[in-house]
Parts: sequence; structure tokens; C-alpha cells
Amino acid sequence: MAPASQSVAVAVVVAQLLLFSQCRSAWAEYFSSLLSFNSNNHLQKQGCVMQSEFGKSEDFVECESSFLNPEDTDCIPSGSPPCEPVLALDTEKILSQAKVLTEQKRFPFSSIDENTNEELAFGYALIGNNLYDEAIKHFSVLLQGNPELVGAIYGRGIAYGKKGLQDIKNAELALFELNRVITLEPNAPEVFEQRAEILSPLGRISEALNDLSRAIQLRPSARLYRHRGTLYFISEDYAAAHEDFQLSLEMKKYQPIAMLYKGLTFYHRGMLKEAIDTFKDAIKLKTDFTDAYRSLGQAYRELGDFEAAMESFQKALILNQNHIQSLQLRGMMLYHHGSLQDALKDFKGCLQLEPYNEVCQYMRGLGHVAMGQFYEGIKAQTKVMLNDPLPGQKASPEFLKVKYLREYSRYLHAHLDLPVTEYNIDLDLPGNFKDHWAKNLPFLIEDYEEQPGLQPHIKDVLPQNFESYNIEVQELICTADRLGSLMQYDTPGFLPNRRIHRAMGLATLEIMQVVQRAWSNSKIRVSGKTRLMQWKDMFDIAVKWRRIADPDQPVLWLDQMPAQSLSRGFNNHINLIRGQIINMRYLAYFDKILNFIKDRILVYHGTNNPKGLSEVRDALEKVKKIEDLLPIMKFNSKTRDGFTVNTKVPSLKHQGKEYDGFTITITGDRVGNMLFSVETQTTEERTRQYHDEIEALYKDLSSKGKALILSTELGETDAVCNLILSLVYYFYNLMPLSRGSSVVAYSVIMGALMASGKEITGRIPKGKLVDFEAMTTPSPEAFSKIGKNWMNLKSLPASYSSLPAVLEIFPTKRTMIEVLNTDSSSHCPKNS
Repeated sequence: MAPASQSVAVAVVVAQLLLFSQCRSAWAEYFSSLLSFNSNNHLQKQGCVMQSEFGKSEDFVECESSFLNPEDTDCIPSGSPPCEPVLALDTEKILSQAKVLTEQKRFPFSSIDENTNEELAFGYALIGNNLYDEAIKHFSVLLQGNPELVGAIYGRGIAYGKKGLQDIKNAELALFELNRVITLEPNAPEVFEQRAEILSPLGRISEALNDLSRAIQLRPSARLYRHRGTLYFISEDYAAAHEDFQLSLEMKKYQPIAMLYKGLTFYHRGMLKEAIDTFKDAIKLKTDFTDAYRSLGQAYRELGDFEAAMESFQKALILNQNHIQSLQLRGMMLYHHGSLQDALKDFKGCLQLEPYNEVCQYMRGLGHVAMGQFYEGIKAQTKVMLNDPLPGQKASPEFLKVKYLREYSRYLHAHLDLPVTEYNIDLDLPGNFKDHWAKNLPFLIEDYEEQPGLQPHIKDVLPQNFESYNIEVQELICTADRLGSLMQYDTPGFLPNRRIHRAMGLATLEIMQVVQRAWSNSKIRVSGKTRLMQWKDMFDIAVKWRRIADPDQPVLWLDQMPAQSLSRGFNNHINLIRGQIINMRYLAYFDKILNFIKDRILVYHGTNNPKGLSEVRDALEKVKKIEDLLPIMKFNSKTRDGFTVNTKVPSLKHQGKEYDGFTITITGDRVGNMLFSVETQTTEERTRQYHDEIEALYKDLSSKGKALILSTELGETDAVCNLILSLVYYFYNLMPLSRGSSVVAYSVIMGALMASGKEITGRIPKGKLVDFEAMTTPSPEAFSKIGKNWMNLKSLPASYSSLPAVLEIFPTKRTMIEVLNTDSSSHCPKNS
């Protein structure tokens, strides 16, 4: 994917989707497995297999039910026919069930008295038939005669739990009974396990984990390790979860679901290659494992391997063509790959299977709007808006975003056929709307006046064939595709996006053409006015194309936000490590940031703790990774729980002066969880400082650019190149856009260099992110040197001068959307 063409939030959103897709049934299972009978397998009938939690055989215990997913157990299929569903049995057969349970003592806490065992077995048979109230009454009668009959106390607790934990009274009564059992029988592991399964859906995770740990101490089993691993997983303690799944697998190898979850513990820690290998191991255990193929596809997608991801999703859907999560995830991947038509097919299929799926409905609306099909798009958006969360229920991310998307869609539709030079989105959209949208806040805007509804005389964008463009425009499109592909990051987490590539390639060509005219003293048309070109006009060309390529993301100038928003500061925040979750996109920069932090710590202690400086220096020499930094802060009580470090950006205009760069924050808690993040804060003062620097560089660039038009001196070209890179260095460090600053800036670099007669032919090196290169480099001169090392600058071919003017060919939003929708795959050379 092109730089920053997908926000980190999206990445975060995709990760949560995978978690819920794998864990969606875990909470339900806590309810359904309280009584560890399955209604289809708890009886021993002639010709059917009996499986019970309370049997002595580990094989039975492990095959009783799947804690992770009731629809996909880890049991090896048996050749015996399934038992008759209990719900179909009559009273006579319930008595027969009880008799079988009595004879084989397939229930917990049996008595030495056979009559008592028959009564206990009858109560458990009632529970197995979902007759919970009757079971509670039956056990209560038994307890009247013997108040400490453990089997009856346990059975009544199970019945209360099975009755439904949605009613807190049932949960309290179930816990009360199980607590009594533990008092009477403190070494019974099954009671601790059952209590854990009641505590966990109540949110009392730490207590549930303690109970499972106690059960493991008493009688370790593959199932118990798997159960505890699942709780650790839900708690985002992925290292502990991994350890438990590994122990479970060592005790019992054939556990496809445990293997899948082991893979997910890698996935959520950013260890994508390890996750992929483990998902493949799960598939070896179970060749028709749909969820494993789906997870494998998502891991490849995060790695940026589109072809491998598509193959895995395809295999999942061959196994189950109605697999909603695979359709949803593949559709989202296709959208972010720029394959909107194919994405819409997946979202349509998803909604046919699950009409109220908010993610698919939102993405369907987004896909239609991106393609200029506003009527279908807004219809889908309205359906999402109707899914108001219930009181106390958290709104979904789609619900939070959809009204902003609908309002923006209406605005785009109303301006579809107006020349883009005649209006300005940043000035037209209300300030509070932009502020709330950029911050992803709930749509609670006072006195907001909605955008006008769709106007019937403005038609949707129609499909455009590549052949309908003349030869010159076809060459323009193919050139744009090639230039856009040079902006692709070769780093995990960045998926190639053909639509972004074309949009930013066209932006690059338009910048080249406009800057060349400006250096020839031509004026430009902006917001309905004709004037001389300013530095922001270059970037606005790229912003225009970035916005239309993906309307989901608010690409807005932060200095155009309301004054009160800027006075409080607008933060661009990126988590690099949160708990055990590592952001793989930025992993290559961890060492560079670590060394910077170590230097700043030494400076700090040299000033504030000179006597302890030697001790701090010795400790820092042993620090090899970010996580090792927190213990160092014990040397200073004020920073014991964490600290912040600010980078500085030197001024070229005012020698010796420095501006605030970005802020590095590292915090930790007593249990070892840490937050390692970076953020840039956009305030009025900081924006003014950077604008002042950029304006001075642009003035010098314009002067040298005009001289370059009249000269062929090599030195002039090199000076212009350094000015362009220096100007963009400050832009990167300012981060003046709510989204997309990185790819916008790189488009300006490429376009302005082409205006100076130089073309970038090199690709961005593997693991490098241009924005982070600028933010972690101490000066604009150093950034220029680094950039030129990979850019492989060459003289601009003469053929560029014959390309048609981008702004004249695509003067409106309609024409821009048309060209982004056009398929050129069979006409343009494939970019390597």
C-alpha cells in the first residue's frame, strides 16, 4: 500500500475483527458449558458414544466439548453414530438416562448409597434436558434431607448457571453453591473449572484465572491449559496464552483449535511469520479447517502479500462458501487493494447471509461511494445508521463513522460536476464537523445543518472503459500507475493499493505540470480565484487525489480546524508497543529510537543527577530493547512509572533555533505491561513555526526553480533537489494533515523533482518509511542525503513533456472517479 494510505486505526480495526471472529463464541460457551454434558453426547445408549466431563478417561474429558468453539471441536471423529438429542426424549427415557448414569457413576460426587446416587443422577438428567427449574427443585428436596450432600449442592449450582447468567441472581446463586462445594471438597478440580466458567462472563477474569490455575494444580489436563489459555487470550496476555496453548498441545497433539489459538497469540503480538507457520500446522492437523485458512489469509494480508492472502481466503470459502468472516475479511482486503468491484461482491454475499452485519453494510456503502455510486452507497449507510446501540451498549466503529461518511458523500455528490478549482473542501465543511470527524468522535455537533440530500439531476458515475480514452490519455494513466507503484512501502502492514497508486501517480504528474508553469511565471486557479502559486498548493493537489481515492479517511488540513481545537492541540498518535502488541510497521525504527532515548536519558541525568550518572550509564549499556528501559527509571522517583522524550528539529531559517519534533512516551505498570508510543502535537504556535520555515524554503525554491528553467547548470539542479527534500522534511515533522501526510508528501517530492528535470526511478528500501526517516533524522541535510541514496535520480525523459495536462483531462470529481475506476490491467505494462 502507498505510504499512510491506510491509517494505523484501520490496521487496529482489522486486528480486532480477527480477535472477535475467533473469540465470538467463547463467551457463549461459558454459558453453554456450565453443565459439562452436551445434550447430544451425555448418554450411553446402545450403538452411540457417551462423552462426559465427569468420566475418568482423559480421552472422554478432552472430547467432551470444545471450550473454544462449540461448532468445531478438537475431538478425533469417532466411527460410532451420534446419540439421540436429549430434547427429543420423554419422561420415561429421562428415567432411563438416570439409570445409565447411576450404573456407570457418570456424574460428580457420587455417594456410597445407591438410592442417593439414583436421585442425584435423575437431577443431572433433568439438567441435561434443559429442565433447570425442575432440577433445582429436585436437588433442593435432596438437600432438605441432607444439607451437606455435595453432589446435590454441585448439581443445583450447575442448574442455576445453566438457567442463564444474564440474570445476575442466577450467577450469584450458582457461585454460592459452588463456593459451598469448594468448602466441603477443596481438592475437586472440576468445581474450580466450573466456577471459572461462571466468573469469566461476569468480567471477573482474574478470579477465573485463579480458579483454573488451582484446577491445573490439582489435575493438569490439556483441556484445562486450553481453557486458561483462552482466558489469557481474551485478556490480551498473549505470552501467557501462548505458553498455555503450547502446554496443552504437548499433552495432546491433535488439537487444531488450540494450534489455531497458538497462532493467534503470535498474530496479535505482530509475529506474523510465526503466526503463518502455526496456522499451517493447524491445517495439517485438520485439512478442512476453515477458520485456520481464514486466519492464514488475514496474516498474509497484514504481511502485505496479497496473492497469498487471496489464495487462503479462497480455500476457506471453497470449504464453506457461506463463511461470513472470510467474505468480510476478503472484501475489506480487496477494498484496501483498490479492487472495489470485487470487494462489493463479497460484501453483498456477506449481507445475503447476515443482513444486519454492520461491517459489511458499512463497507458496501463505502465501496459504492468510492466508485461514485452515491444512491446505493447512501442507502447502505442509512441502514447502518438505523442500528442504534442499546442503552449502555458501546457503539460499533462503523456506527460512529457512518454519519460522517454520509454527510461527506452528500457533499461529494453535490460537487460532482463542478471544477475542482472552484471550491475548497477545507473551507466548505463546518469546522466542528471536521474536528469531530478527524478525531472519530460521536456525531454530537451542536446546531449542525445537514448537507443537502442527493439531487436527482446529478447522476451517478458510470463505468469507463480504458479504450474510451485517447492514446495520449492512456499513456498518461499507465505512467501514473508506474509512478504510484514507486511510493509503495515494502514493510509488513502496508498492502499494495492499485487505486492509491494511480491517484497519487496522477497527483505527481499534475504537481510536475503545475510547478513547471509556476516557475514560468504562470498563475494558477484555486478556490475560484487566480493567483500566484504558494507552497500549500503543491500539497493540495496531492490531497485532492488522496481524498477521492478513499473517502473513508478524513484527509484534512489541521490548521483549518476550529481555533479552540488547535488551542488544545491536535495529536497524531501511533502506538508502537501496547502491552504485548507490537506494531510491526515501525519495528525497523525501534533501535534508532532506543539509541536516541538513551542519549536523552544521559543528558537528563547529567543535568539533574550527576552523582548517579555513572550508574545510569552502566545500566544503559545493558539495554538492548525498548522494554529494558523502564527499570532504568528507578534511578529517578519522578519518572519511575514512565517518561517522555521530545525530539528537536533544527531551523534552517533561524540558525541555532530548534522546534519541537515528536514526543516519545514510555510507560509501564507493575505487571510488566508497557506503552511505547509517538505523537506529534499540532498547536497554533508549532504550526506557525513550521509554516514560517516551509515558506522560506518555498520562496528560495521558486527563485531557483525559475532560474533552472533558464539554465542547464548541474549545480542548480542539485540545489533545487535539496530544497525540495528540505521543505518536505519540515512537512513530515509537522504532520499537518489528519490522515495521509506521508503519501501526500512523497507525491510532492516526486512531482517537484520532475518539474526540475529529475525523475525518481528507485524504490523505497525494504523496511523504510519515508515519514519516519524524516522524523528520526536530525537535520534536513541528513534527510536529503538518505533520500537521494535510494531515489536513483535520473534525467527526466522528454516524453513527459508530451503528456496531456492532468487538470484539463480530469477537471471534476466525476472525471477523477472515472479514471480511478478504470481497469487498465490488460493494457499497461505490469509494474515490477
